[in-house]
Amino acid sequence: MHNILVCDDDRDIVAALKIYLSGGEYRVFEAYNGTEAVEAVRKNDIHLVLMDIMMPGLDGIAATAAIRRESNAPIILLTAKSESSDKVLGLNVGADDYITKPFDPVEVLARVKSQLRRYTLLGAKPETAPERGIYTVGGVTLNEDAKSVTVDGESVSLTPLEFNILQLLIRSPGRIYSSSQIYELVWNENSLGAETSVAVHIRHLRQKIEINPSEPRYLKVVWGLGYKMEDLRHEKE
Repeated sequence: MHNILVCDDDRDIVAALKIYLSGGEYRVFEAYNGTEAVEAVRKNDIHLVLMDIMMPGLDGIAATAAIRRESNAPIILLTAKSESSDKVLGLNVGADDYITKPFDPVEVLARVKSQLRRYTLLGAKPETAPERGIYTVGGVTLNEDAKSVTVDGESVSLTPLEFNILQLLIRSPGRIYSSSQIYELVWNENSLGAETSVAVHIRHLRQKIEINPSEPRYLKVVWGLGYKMEDLRHEKE
């Protein structure tokens, strides 16, 4: 039996999808926001995720990115026709497929079966390779397994929270995360009062990885939106 997580802030949609997937072949887990979805994947052996994009708090895009850091399970986005740009962004951060609302139960089942079949054939476990878990942007390199960070070859000491913030941002260079999204993904708590806490840790991070923290090359603020790791992967030396 496969375990499927359904995440949507509309409880009627969750209930409908649960009915579509009933019949003994699947066990359905429920979540009503991105934070609950990430937590469900951490606590359960989830084989596939059906994820709404537009949700309050931690949205489906950020939740998809967070889940992809911990699981290889297929993620199918539930999108509205007006969300085409978000759909592309979701696929870029790790989603495998999408279904446009309102959806046909037959299509939902077909997409689910197709993704589960591919997941089973490819193997549920992530591939192991020497470079897996190592991310480099410019002169900054983060090694997830060693829990280490180097800047221009020199080791840098980070606190656990600083490491986790940098890990979140360096995995998706150019992707903007709001203070609330960073707080919920890193602290795993409700984001009330997140802006000040995140700003303080970003400032400390800049002091450790930037040559000139007042004119950062890596950790950029996007005014009114949040923070991002500048995408320098194609920068010429």
